[in-house]
Amino acid sequence: MTVSNDSNAAARADGRQADQLRTLRFQNHIAPHATGSTLIEWGNTRVICAVTVEESVPRWMKDQKVEGGWITAEYSMLPYSTLGRKARDISKLKLDGRTVEIQRLIGRSLRAALDLQKLGARTLWIDCDVLQADGGTRTASITGAGVALGLAIRKLQAEGKLTASPVTSPVAAVSVGVVDGKALLDLNYVEDAAAEVDMNLVMNGAGEFIELQASGEEATFGDQHLAELLRLGKGGIRQLLELQQSAITA
Repeated sequence: MTVSNDSNAAARADGRQADQLRTLRFQNHIAPHATGSTLIEWGNTRVICAVTVEESVPRWMKDQKVEGGWITAEYSMLPYSTLGRKARDISKLKLDGRTVEIQRLIGRSLRAALDLQKLGARTLWIDCDVLQADGGTRTASITGAGVALGLAIRKLQAEGKLTASPVTSPVAAVSVGVVDGKALLDLNYVEDAAAEVDMNLVMNGAGEFIELQASGEEATFGDQHLAELLRLGKGGIRQLLELQQSAITA
C-alpha cells in the first residue's frame, strides 16, 4: 500500500488538511459535584469527563501494603450518543468488551501522568460519558480526562489536601489513520469506518509513548507508513497538550 504524506493534499470532506485537528473546546466545571470536570467538544464528538475523590484505596493495595494512591476509570456511551440508540450495558447485565478495553486504557493512561506515591492514600475515579460520538471517543476521553484531572489536582492543592502536585507529565491522545491511501490526523467517524489502517496514540508531555494501538483493516503497512502516522500523531499531541494546559489554567 502506498501512503501519501503530502500535508498540502486536497482537503478532506470536512475541509481539514491531512495534518489538521478538528475544532476542540473545553467547557470546565460542567459537573459541579465532581472535584474536577470538563466537557470536551472535539469536532462532533462530545464527552463529559469528571474526577471524584475517594479517601481510601482499593483493598488489594491495603492487602499488599502498596503505598500511595490509585486512579481508576469508567467509560460509557449514552444511549443517544449514536445515530441508532445504543442499549445501556446495565440492560445486558454486563459490560461489553469494547467498554472494558477503553476504560482500562483511560485508567492506564492517566496513571502514567501521576506520581501515585504523592497522591496519598486516596482513589481518583475518572468517569467519561460520551454524549455524542463522531469518531475518537477514546482519545477524547483521555484528553478530556487529562483536563479534569488537572482541575481536580489544583482543587486538592487549594484545599490543602495535597502539598505538591503529583502530576509528572500531562497526557493526551489522538487518532491517525490511512484513508484512500492518505495518512490523516484525527479521524472522524466516516474516515475511521473507511480506514485501511487505524492507530491511536497516547503520549505525555515529554514526548514519550504511553500506548500505541494500531491495526490494518484488511490491509498491511510498512515502516514508512508507520513513520508518517507517528509524525502526524506527535504533531497532534503537541497541539492537544497546549490546549489542555490553557484549559486547566484558564
